[in-house]
Amino acid sequence: MSTLLHSKQVIYGNLTQQAYTIDAFLGAGTQGEVYRAHANGQEVAIKWYFPHYIQNDVQLRQRLENAIRKGSPDNNFLWPLELVLLPNSTGFGYVMPLRPANFKSIVDLMRRRAEPSFRALISACLQLSESFLQLHAKGLCYRDINFNNVFFDPNTGDILICDNDNVDVNGATGAINGTPRFMAPELVRGDAPPNTESDLFSLSILLFYMLMLHHPLEGKKEAAIRCFDQSAMNKLYGTEPLFIFNPQDDSNAPVAGLHDNALVYWALYPQFLRDVFTRAFTSGINDQHGRIRENEWRVLLINLRDSLFYCGCGAQNFYDGDNTKTCWACNKPLVAPPRLRINNALVMLNYDTLLYPHHIDQTQKFNFSLPQATVSRHPQDPSRWGLQNIGASPWTITLPDNSIKIVDQQRSVNLAAGVSINFGNTVAEIQV
Repeated sequence: MSTLLHSKQVIYGNLTQQAYTIDAFLGAGTQGEVYRAHANGQEVAIKWYFPHYIQNDVQLRQRLENAIRKGSPDNNFLWPLELVLLPNSTGFGYVMPLRPANFKSIVDLMRRRAEPSFRALISACLQLSESFLQLHAKGLCYRDINFNNVFFDPNTGDILICDNDNVDVNGATGAINGTPRFMAPELVRGDAPPNTESDLFSLSILLFYMLMLHHPLEGKKEAAIRCFDQSAMNKLYGTEPLFIFNPQDDSNAPVAGLHDNALVYWALYPQFLRDVFTRAFTSGINDQHGRIRENEWRVLLINLRDSLFYCGCGAQNFYDGDNTKTCWACNKPLVAPPRLRINNALVMLNYDTLLYPHHIDQTQKFNFSLPQATVSRHPQDPSRWGLQNIGASPWTITLPDNSIKIVDQQRSVNLAAGVSINFGNTVAEIQV
């Protein structure tokens, strides 16, 4: 196979004049080829563009230079570090961090080559929402969100986002408008250039794919298509998009035997998640300014992760109030553990639950830096469980008989119904 660059070839960074030595070809796409390289003993990845792509995307170099100047929104982006050039050549590429081998693609998830726990999967969705919040806060638009651009660690839920050479200033016109199936309807129809609002629609599609392993607009109408050509795609995703679980119109509902992932997973998740996805793909289809924003996804996904609890068979299930009945894995009746009601959210108090500043301090939303509380067994009575204070400040608890006690560091409060815990500026109640 002929490649643009070859092993041991040296190319140079235009900012640092650093020499990068090509080690191995990693893969190719429509824009160019990616290689593993090294400099000063450190491995990196280099994307080198096809000559015809450089000619077609006239704003590519300027877009890359702008991204390099602005810097990465957060550490989850495999962001361009500097351009690389060859002497006496008009070709160019860019250097980015090398993706570790433990990160799998969303394609691996869809094809069951990666089997994360619900907790890891939700954590990946949460990081994805947080990263796009940081990107949009810089006035940038990703333009091409799809599941080939996101990688995740199935064990932890950590993510990495690649192909950041498509990122541009919000609303700018360019060569890349998105990937079919992920583009907002207005982009499919050609009514508008990519912007933050179209990114939000694509993000909702990607989150639906990750949690339901299915596309939100592919139901009966997709199953009836005999020739899946451009005209059919424009109709399905652009001119007549219809959510497969639209409560007012079931003409595009999932078909048993064809869309079983959607049918099975939709039923597993709690109602509050289904409600937000319904809003994302009903009113959010046409109302660009009414789409689900990153912060709403963050709150929702944290609540979803906090709603997880274990069946006796070990499977993770979601607490959904009176709708929590049988385990999806063993079909036996579920017994929910004690839970903590904090404002309008519930945290299931499993044997491995940790509370963070996000949970117990209203001034530190989204802070998951250091655990402040853990569920622990009573040292003398293994049948009794408590919530142990592992933070820096004491708690004040009010018992059901209205007596008040102080829970100092390393001390615990029994997981008994009706106990109120004042963490300082947040009050929660244990429910059983």
